[in-house]
Amino acid sequence: MKRYPQPYWLLLLAILLFAELVVITNGQSFTEVFGGFAVWTFVLLVMALACLLTFYLCRWHGVRRTFFVFGCIALAVTLFYAEEDVRGWHAWHKFQQQAMAAGEKLDFASVIPPPMPADQNFAMSPIVVSSYAAHLDTNGRAISPPLTNVVNRLAMNIYRNQDWPHSPTNGFWPQGTVTDLKSWQLYFATPPTNSVTNEFPVPSQPASAAAAVLFGLGNFDSAIEELRAAAQLPQSRFPINYDAQPPYGALIPHLSPLKRCSQVLQLRALAELETGHPDQAVADIQLAFRVMDATRSEPLLISHLVRLAQFSLTLQPIFEGLARHQWSATQLMELEATLAQLDFLADCQLAMRSERNEALTTIDYLRQKTSDSKFMTVLIEPQILLDDENEGGINWTVILATTCYELAPAGWYWLNQALIGELYQRWDLRICDPEKHLVSPSLVKQADEALESEVVSWRPWNCFAGLLMPAVTASEIKFAFAQNSVGLARIACALERYRLANGMYPDSLAQLSPQFLQAIPHDLITGQPLKCRLTHDGRFLLYSVGWNEVDDGGKVGLKSSGYFDIKTGDWLWQYPKN
Repeated sequence: MKRYPQPYWLLLLAILLFAELVVITNGQSFTEVFGGFAVWTFVLLVMALACLLTFYLCRWHGVRRTFFVFGCIALAVTLFYAEEDVRGWHAWHKFQQQAMAAGEKLDFASVIPPPMPADQNFAMSPIVVSSYAAHLDTNGRAISPPLTNVVNRLAMNIYRNQDWPHSPTNGFWPQGTVTDLKSWQLYFATPPTNSVTNEFPVPSQPASAAAAVLFGLGNFDSAIEELRAAAQLPQSRFPINYDAQPPYGALIPHLSPLKRCSQVLQLRALAELETGHPDQAVADIQLAFRVMDATRSEPLLISHLVRLAQFSLTLQPIFEGLARHQWSATQLMELEATLAQLDFLADCQLAMRSERNEALTTIDYLRQKTSDSKFMTVLIEPQILLDDENEGGINWTVILATTCYELAPAGWYWLNQALIGELYQRWDLRICDPEKHLVSPSLVKQADEALESEVVSWRPWNCFAGLLMPAVTASEIKFAFAQNSVGLARIACALERYRLANGMYPDSLAQLSPQFLQAIPHDLITGQPLKCRLTHDGRFLLYSVGWNEVDDGGKVGLKSSGYFDIKTGDWLWQYPKN
């Protein structure tokens, strides 16, 4: 008579399966990780099916044969893990050797700015500390829960959130438009929705639009003057917790307040120009540049993208002052000297290396902490399109991806690191060349094609590249546009100085050197001189061929919505018609 497996075999298997699931979920309750009664039912069903399968295999083939089969499966799984680990380790270490031979440093610590004395640190001045003190201490450690008694003195918000659709907008120099301060005067004088009080002071007597705007911004005067004093400190390093594991978990609460400062300083400078005080406008523009420069050393791509937005804001009053011939020769020299110090292509290289090293460090963290399913879910979930009908329910795609990587061989992590490193080395670090001062749109296209070919179908050894790299080349286009804008603005300042000295603009840019501009910036897309021609109204049109590498005759690229399109048309500096 055949002997069938006793119930304790089934009980043991059920306990093992349950223990495996507990390990996968990092000891959290199933309800927290997977959610709901349906998942409990699913888990119990899987265990029951596993038990029944074992029972019937033993019944049909005998206990010894059944466990022999299971032993073979276990051996095959072990060999698979070993092979994948060797394959991944070899690929990763081969790339490491190549990168080190090229002078690359792949650890995140290599891009972290060094500490600096607090008494020389702009980021440690009291007014700047107030921008992050509710969330971070001065060592970068998170404060939980956030403090409620901290007054953020850099919270200079000129846009009411509830009235955002009705907020005025400033001019946009890439499209050659200027600011209508009357719209700001009306905005400041109008109470917000569902309120009878105003957030901005309003003059008691009739005043010009510019004067009314300056009066309305008076709430921020004391904070700006304290910020101006802090700007005299020579260095800046914010207390970001660069030791956070994983690095993407570091808090950066200071970026939003700094950008809002730039918005206020832009509007102040525009109003000061219109009231006939260009010297005060220059002071605010220089302060805006200092605020922008405060995060230049941060090895975080998001910090540099915020800096690019701040730069575009700060160029607007320079543009409008040039359009109205309001700058003196001395002021133009001062502004041009500040612009000459900006090197967004070098900043791009720092941002790309930082982003690469941050990604590699994060993957290494996940490899060593494979039970960190919560972070894995945060990393994966934004890439998944949720079904509207199932919103708020169980996202089985995320659960599956998370669970698979909980059980993945270490080699898959190494293969992901090798792929990301190779993509950066072959493409993304070559797009911007700070030494030759060139940017290659064709390399961006090739980089996007290479990434797409590698992750066209998600495989375990390439999925992190698909998660972490799609926005990289789009960011490099923004760096290129910013650096090209620096060149345009510097030439525009030199052209205005030439006009002040000679009563007219020169026939060619070559006439600016060396008296008004030591070296004339070239088109960083083509490497050739920028295009410039005089217009019938006595002004000039200055432009680069732009990202499409086609001379469109000085025509700006626009999307179907009417908004500026950075990828089409020319990148130009053109004043509005008189």
